[in-house]
Amino acid sequence: MAGIAPQLEALLLLADEPLDAATLATAVDAPVTQVEETLTELAAFYLETGRGFVLREVAGGWRYYTAPEHHEMIAAWVSESRTNQLTQAGLETLAVIAYLQPVPRSRVGAVRGVNVDSAVRTLLARGLIEETEPPEGSSAGQLRTTPYFLERLGLSSLDDLPEVAPLLPDATTLEAELSAIASNTAPTS
Repeated sequence: MAGIAPQLEALLLLADEPLDAATLATAVDAPVTQVEETLTELAAFYLETGRGFVLREVAGGWRYYTAPEHHEMIAAWVSESRTNQLTQAGLETLAVIAYLQPVPRSRVGAVRGVNVDSAVRTLLARGLIEETEPPEGSSAGQLRTTPYFLERLGLSSLDDLPEVAPLLPDATTLEAELSAIASNTAPTS
């Protein structure tokens, strides 16, 4: 598997965000199809040989991640230095934005029932959300998640977010309301 594999590995080790195949192809001066093939082979090789890391395609690019079977050990190690974790308010605010996006800040506050300004500032500063231009006829910008949000959660797209209802007991009503809000229609009872 030599060829361009070592070069791709070196580039991916240095990357602080997912790199797409076209960018990698330019860097190693190889056709995109060869890069895609090699990345797929590398990902399979890492899985087959039981490495402590995996190569995954997320958010439109490729990046190294720790292997899922090491989750508990890593979580315990990371929990000792909780400096990078979001507060409960931040997590709840991020969840509302992720599921209702694009959503005005006022709606996020209404769903949470509290002022969300501090949590929104933190999420904006960490690059997990961004503010978009206001829709026509409105003066308020809307909030949405960023590609960095997808990357941090290891998702390829927002379609990979879990459904809300299975996570909450008796939440089918909530899911209907969220869907209605997202499509700007009234919920049916």
